[in-house]
Amino acid sequence: MVRYGIVGCGHIAKKHVDAIVATEGAELAAVCDTDPARIAPFVKEGIRGYTDLEQMLKDGAVDVVSICTPSGLHAELAVRAAKAGKHVVVEKPMAMNLDEADRMIAACEKNGVLMTVVHPNRFRPAVMELKRRMEEGAFGTIGHANATVRWNRNQAYYDQAPWRGTRAMDGGVLMNQAIHNLDLLLWLLGEVEEVASYQATRIRRIEAEDTSVSVLRFKSGALGVIEAAVTVYPRNLEESLAIFGEKGTAVIGGPTANWIKTWRFADLTEEESRATIARVEKDPYGVPGHRCIIEDMTEAVRTGRRPKITGEDGRRALELAVACNRAAAFGRPVRLDSLR
Repeated sequence: MVRYGIVGCGHIAKKHVDAIVATEGAELAAVCDTDPARIAPFVKEGIRGYTDLEQMLKDGAVDVVSICTPSGLHAELAVRAAKAGKHVVVEKPMAMNLDEADRMIAACEKNGVLMTVVHPNRFRPAVMELKRRMEEGAFGTIGHANATVRWNRNQAYYDQAPWRGTRAMDGGVLMNQAIHNLDLLLWLLGEVEEVASYQATRIRRIEAEDTSVSVLRFKSGALGVIEAAVTVYPRNLEESLAIFGEKGTAVIGGPTANWIKTWRFADLTEEESRATIARVEKDPYGVPGHRCIIEDMTEAVRTGRRPKITGEDGRRALELAVACNRAAAFGRPVRLDSLR
């Protein structure tokens, strides 16, 4: 049995609890938060509650620590967990800068523990179909790709906690809301060579950006656009991922990117394309992404293999976000190799 301890009992912790409970061979052993009131709903028979992380890290019944705190705390907590010999599951973004990410990766390597970063959108049925077609070479030469997040996070969302919307603890729309889409672009199209970006804080009363538009050039030569905003009225409008190639066009969309909107390939008949769309529509959400992450980590801990989504994967998405932020701040394109 792989036993989990959760640090940070806010909103996202519930997804981790549900995922652990649903995973064969996993169990929730402990929770930790500085606020006892947040711990109370999770403490049941066999589940211990801690207000001091050091005490939970000394708990021999905890094998893996799931970090569900505000993003600015991820790095410190991950390093402490690794030094205590605990494997690490860390929410997105894994850190707020590349130095923090490197410290996390190094600490896990030095202490012989595994780390996975929560990028659950890879496990959506539509996205997995898209990945399969990419691996089959069905697009031919890729011309360009678009990732769009047109969502609403109203002022009340930011006002409910003082860390929200800050650069140090939240990171803005690109780091917080769109980081999954950056991960998907990298997973599907490979490394990015250079970015140019504009960012603004147009509507929300926050420190970080609420709107970001970036243009990418991939190492393959393909181009890309990332549009991300939390200012769309009155609710979430669209999350989409589109890839345009020599022999194929695919668009995944909806309020969240769970539905295939366009599926055209030179090697598929209309009937075959419609069949794929219909198959995804029967179960567009599939197995919850957090459950997929926990199932994978549980197996990785049992067998000693690397998780499907590694710390290095999380770092690549973070690196792209950092490059976009710097390009916007500098007012000129930024090459990603300049960050290394």
